[in-house]
Amino acid sequence: MRPLPANFLLGAVLVSLVVGVAALSLIWTPHDPQTMSISTKFAPPSAEHWLGTDQLGRDVVAQLMAAARNSMTVALVAVLLGGSIGVALGLLASALGGWVEDAVMRLADLGFASVEELVPTRGLRVDVMALGPKGEIWIVECKSCRADFMGDAKWEGYLEWADRFFWAVDSDFPVELLPEESGLIIGDAYGAEIVRMSDETKLAPARRKVMVQKFATHAARRLHRLRDPDMAPNWS
Repeated sequence: MRPLPANFLLGAVLVSLVVGVAALSLIWTPHDPQTMSISTKFAPPSAEHWLGTDQLGRDVVAQLMAAARNSMTVALVAVLLGGSIGVALGLLASALGGWVEDAVMRLADLGFASVEELVPTRGLRVDVMALGPKGEIWIVECKSCRADFMGDAKWEGYLEWADRFFWAVDSDFPVELLPEESGLIIGDAYGAEIVRMSDETKLAPARRKVMVQKFATHAARRLHRLRDPDMAPNWS
């Protein structure tokens, strides 16, 4: 058996130290990390304050222990939140199936997170909204046949709510019906591919902020429904 590299062992020791300090801070710290004492500010290390105090007289060791706890809490929440959103989107795409699933999976390959059936404004509901790694916002409308497309009188209202707009269809769809300035995603039994990138019309900063907030709220509510379906029956 090959010995473990020294840098791995050093990293494991440092991580274990941080985790151990964070765990210990849950039950004990030498002083309250928030207690201030101006009379003892900038005190040198001593038996009472092992690493001294800061400009407000707070114990440095206690603050380091509290900081380790906060860092571990943030890291844990970030991992759980990211994993929950990813699992939820995967389950939702699998449940919906069809071109919605294909579009979501393809967007995920590009680093986008997606939600389905988002309402950007009253009277509109998009099939898929995707938020990219640089904050870009794409909307994807999924159409199953000519009649499905011809009966959609609202799609042009979606354009002002995204940087790019795409259609997602299967390989048998008559793509000549679709406007050339819009993007095109074609899916089949094996997946989906972006075959035409849409023109880009960047959202104004204020509207982008609104859409990102709507995306976050929609995703959080979907996760809440998965965890406890009876808590918020009136959420859209």
